[in-house]
Amino acid sequence: MKSSHPFSRRHFLAAASGLALSYPISALAIATDEQKSGLPVVSKRVEKAFRAPCKQPNALQAVSDGLWILDQVDDPGNTAYKVNYADGSVLHQMETESIHGSGITLGDGALWIGSTWGLKTLKVDPQTGKTLVSFDTHGAGMNKFGNPTRPSGAHGLEWVGDKYWIAVPASGLVYQIEPATNKIVHSIPAPGWRTHGLAWVDGKLWCVETSERAIYQMDPKDGKLLAKIQLGPDDPEPHGLSYRDGVFWYCDATSRANAGWVCKLV
Repeated sequence: MKSSHPFSRRHFLAAASGLALSYPISALAIATDEQKSGLPVVSKRVEKAFRAPCKQPNALQAVSDGLWILDQVDDPGNTAYKVNYADGSVLHQMETESIHGSGITLGDGALWIGSTWGLKTLKVDPQTGKTLVSFDTHGAGMNKFGNPTRPSGAHGLEWVGDKYWIAVPASGLVYQIEPATNKIVHSIPAPGWRTHGLAWVDGKLWCVETSERAIYQMDPKDGKLLAKIQLGPDDPEPHGLSYRDGVFWYCDATSRANAGWVCKLV
């Protein structure tokens, strides 16, 4: 029998209450339709690479020896997998303490995971899945898309240099975080209310806007939108995002027919 999850309902409600007071929702200036119109479109074709080893892959991180995938299904926590780029075969897997997670990145010798419903950002041992440090996620709160029934935290993470970026839809912001202290170093407006995976390419930040099926290139200094990749209505929906060796990878965490696919943009 599996042990009970360390983040109890009581813990969740307490965290949600505290975050509501600590981090009011106030976007700087979320991107407008006018700012999005006329953007250069980067032409990419979606190639379905393989099915993920889980039902709802919701976050990706490409590293030298494999692709990390985070499942958002709670059983009782989320399982993280490292898979082979060629065929998706599992190289390593472990259960984490993340709840309905979204966002995974690697830095400082650890994985960093957005525990979306836990309202936490977790520093995790990449071998065991054990939580090393847990921080409150800045900007957590009720999302402005869909019909939310509970507060939500991070939906995308990306380690850059000695800090990481984290997309938090409820706030309408993407934050740059100092990992040791959880201090906000910088923040920029998000390209939409349903931001998701992040990737860093040649000094620019790329951010998924899931509802628009778009991936926006952003200036990390001020959040200005520079270009976008537009997916088609029949392509798997973009959730997690990562980039390595000239290739964007993304995954679909929906429950529809296309769910479970890990795709390349070529």
